Amino acid sequence: MCGRFRITNAEKFAELNDVRLGGNLFSKRYNVSPTQRVFIVLDESPHEFSELRWGLIPVWAKDTKIAAQCINARCETVDVKPAFRTAFKKRRCLVPADGFFEWQQTSPKTKQPYNIGLKSGEPFAFAGLWESWNDPETREEVRTFSIITTTPNELTAPIHDRMPVILPMERRKVWLEPGRDVEELKSFLVPYPAEQMAAYAISSRVGSPKFDDAEIIAPLAIQASLF
Repeated sequence: MCGRFRITNAEKFAELNDVRLGGNLFSKRYNVSPTQRVFIVLDESPHEFSELRWGLIPVWAKDTKIAAQCINARCETVDVKPAFRTAFKKRRCLVPADGFFEWQQTSPKTKQPYNIGLKSGEPFAFAGLWESWNDPETREEVRTFSIITTTPNELTAPIHDRMPVILPMERRKVWLEPGRDVEELKSFLVPYPAEQMAAYAISSRVGSPKFDDAEIIAPLAIQASLF
């Protein structure tokens, strides 16, 4: 799964992907957590950022409880699972990031977190889905999103059995285009090339959403990095 990520260079992401920053003043986010609001890029407005909450709520949901189960969508079932199938066909998005975190099980009771990103250090885009849900009590429109996951590559496999789908530059605009063939879109949901990525161990501070600072991604000197 992907349960934490960071976006600390939104300006560079905007430049690379032809997205206007507009009046949105980004702060550096070192530890984005589920249920938090994040600036992402929707298919309906591909040249600007929109602020949505992480944890998809399907249009048919009676309340918000399902969001905790829908922070990620598995690529194997995204086109058939009721919570995601309509969004996969009609409401896709890019989730900006420049790193994500996964936990390696090192013993029955302990896990070691890792910071994972591109060797280039550039920001990238997760393949995402979004949905608009109306709260039956308040009538408020609530927009939420989910990140699609796939099988791990050679770098991330020793750490975790899933990784988020990272879209290469040439597929990002296609991902946002309406009416694309489902099978074509599913062909995008593959592991990112391991040779272009790097990972290293970090402090367990990342496990708490209250910590959101640069120390989160400081490498642990005692742990060999996975390059």
